[in-house]
Amino acid sequence: MPAERPDLTPKLRALPHRPGVYIYRDRLGRIIYVGKAKDLRRRVSQYFHPSRKMTADPKTRALIAGIWDLETLTVASDAEAIVLEGRLIKEHRPKYNISFRDDKRFLMVSVNLNDPYPRFQFARFKKDDGARYFGPFAHAGAVRNTLNLMKKKFGLRSCMPVRPTKKDFKHCLDHIIKNCSAPCVAKISRSAYGDYVRQACEFLEGKSAGMTRALEEEMKRHAAALDFEKAATLRNLLDDIRATTKPQRRFTRALPSTVRPAHDLEELRVALTLTATPALIECFDISNISVTHQVAAMVCFRDGRPARSHYRRYRVKTVTGQNDFASMAEVVGRRYARMLREGGTLPDLIVVDGGKGQLSAALAALRKLGLHQQRIVGLAKRNEEIFRPDEPLPLVLPRESGALRLMQRIRDEAHRIANGYHQLLMKQRVSESVLDDCPGLGRIKKLALLKHFGSVEKIKAAAVANLRVVDGIGPKLAENIVGFFHRPLTVTAVDGDQPVSAGGKIYRLRGPVSPAAAG
Repeated sequence: MPAERPDLTPKLRALPHRPGVYIYRDRLGRIIYVGKAKDLRRRVSQYFHPSRKMTADPKTRALIAGIWDLETLTVASDAEAIVLEGRLIKEHRPKYNISFRDDKRFLMVSVNLNDPYPRFQFARFKKDDGARYFGPFAHAGAVRNTLNLMKKKFGLRSCMPVRPTKKDFKHCLDHIIKNCSAPCVAKISRSAYGDYVRQACEFLEGKSAGMTRALEEEMKRHAAALDFEKAATLRNLLDDIRATTKPQRRFTRALPSTVRPAHDLEELRVALTLTATPALIECFDISNISVTHQVAAMVCFRDGRPARSHYRRYRVKTVTGQNDFASMAEVVGRRYARMLREGGTLPDLIVVDGGKGQLSAALAALRKLGLHQQRIVGLAKRNEEIFRPDEPLPLVLPRESGALRLMQRIRDEAHRIANGYHQLLMKQRVSESVLDDCPGLGRIKKLALLKHFGSVEKIKAAAVANLRVVDGIGPKLAENIVGFFHRPLTVTAVDGDQPVSAGGKIYRLRGPVSPAAAG
């Protein structure tokens, strides 16, 4: 007989009307959901209202049925709740959470006070580089607007060089528009610039009362002058400043992290019966959402942490159609064939995103290169099963296992990079045109033609005289364009399916084709 779920009514009645994070656990004590709320008592109580079971979607009903315990953590503001929620989800990876499960992080602001001319920049990961970090900030737009205002107010530089010189100043417009004090050419002394940097640090720490008062007065003046648009802009900027510079609690000590790289690596070594701890792990993921672009990504983790400088992105070259297995074989083969040629360091463990099929394809590619002893596994998404070569049954680790969480972090990072590359190529594809294949026609002239005629079809139908009207299109180029669209299609006799390119389009001819018939 199944155990009876404990009565959570006393805990619900004791919840405060304050912002915070709530955590649901199942009957085994595992965290299954993390959420945030502006009012903990009102939000959490909604899950246990009798009507909720009737109106909720199947996923929410399953979540409610699995709740055996709950706990809450109160914070000072909704922004703190968002940051804390994201951190807990990344660490515990509850099965009913979807957002925050990848390796993306909230924005921070960093400044290295040891640089000759320190500059403020955005960061998502805190590094041991001697820099000072502010954040994380829950609202990216607010912190971006605040940092832009801060740079203008204090005359802080935005240029990339660590030590800018006169050569950099020649190409810089920030000083001309009064956005930079130009320390690179001694328009301001190094010590004076350092004072501005320290004032900016104090501003980010929340000591911004003077600036906010000045902006409030300016906003009121514009409102009194009926310049409501400018007043509204200043009002929004004030909201951004308050959201960014409001003191936030740090949760590092209150919540011990469950992401323990050394511990997780040791668990992974034991689970996979490896002879040594896998200090260097590489993971592959294929993204072929459409047949237009088939891409892959390889991410590298060193000592349990991302080594982003070693990430690689690939465009699949030899595979037609959506074939994950063949694509995986191609990318794995290309990666390690190059490493063997260049004498690179092979990883201690390779992880492929997928089950038996992807693992077998990658394994065949490795053996073709003579890498018979290379350790490799596959991680299937559906049940988080780990497939190993020559093992008929998959390995299933507990959900709370550090080894599994480490593999999930690596797999999710590879998935993020591959999907991001695919989306980038799709965006670029939108701007491509059949005109790209026309000899002598660059981007500027292509845009001029499209602006003048309105479409590729109208350009195709235009005569030489009409084309010459467009700026930059001379008589020879106009004749080339007409010839490009109206050149005859000539092929030699072929058997079977043969793709033929003509006039910017792809034709597929079947059976024996003669030159006369093709024309």
